[in-house]
Amino acid sequence: MEMLKIFQEHIDTLYKYRELIANLVGKDLKARYRGSAMGMMWTFLNPLLLLLVYALVFSVYMRVQVQNYAVFVFSGLLPWIWFSSSLLDGVNSITASGALITKSMFPAEILPMVKVIANMVNYLFSLPLLLIFMVVYGVPITLSVMWLPLIAFAQLLFTIGLVYVFSALNVRFRDVQHILNNFLVLWFFLCPIIYPISQTPEKWRFTFYLNPMATLSIAYQDIFVSGKTPNLVMLLALLVVGLAITLFGFSQFDRYKESFAEEI
Repeated sequence: MEMLKIFQEHIDTLYKYRELIANLVGKDLKARYRGSAMGMMWTFLNPLLLLLVYALVFSVYMRVQVQNYAVFVFSGLLPWIWFSSSLLDGVNSITASGALITKSMFPAEILPMVKVIANMVNYLFSLPLLLIFMVVYGVPITLSVMWLPLIAFAQLLFTIGLVYVFSALNVRFRDVQHILNNFLVLWFFLCPIIYPISQTPEKWRFTFYLNPMATLSIAYQDIFVSGKTPNLVMLLALLVVGLAITLFGFSQFDRYKESFAEEI
């Protein structure tokens, strides 16, 4: 019950300061590419350049046998960029805002959320690029894409929970940001983003279904590449896990937030 009370308090705070969150998200997006000649075009260029690297290495040199490989990779790579960028930006959201945290009336709860939403907006902006690739490669855009909001919502819940946990822990233990940075590299290769599950040892395939981001990658591939309904049991499980992680993240953040001003 205590965790549910904390959850409700966080939701109320986020709703109360929704205009401030929107302003900070806009500021974050503008500052991200400030001073660069290409500006917001890097929202499209960054994932495109990553795709070119993976396509060269895995479809030319290592010869991963996947039809429409670019679409396959893009469908998993774009949500991964949203997830990993949210964690890497969010883990420092408190420590990098010392001037705001020391103000007694400033709601620290909104800072991690700003990073998650800003990266989600970047993801949404980059989706047309995926659709263009689907058209170019002749991959049909089917009604299965209607499942996208629910899959993205499951990822949003999961991401929010982790960002709140890591941002709070990083205030006291600054090693968290460095550990997370390296762990995300491993986590990326544990997800079937640049290779299909069919090319992994069968005895280890069950591990993908214990990995929320791997399961999300499969769901995105189902709706974009295969044009089919995602596994609804797994999708429901992802929503439950995402909600549980969010509850835990809010409770841990609430536990540590009183000491933020002193630790920073």
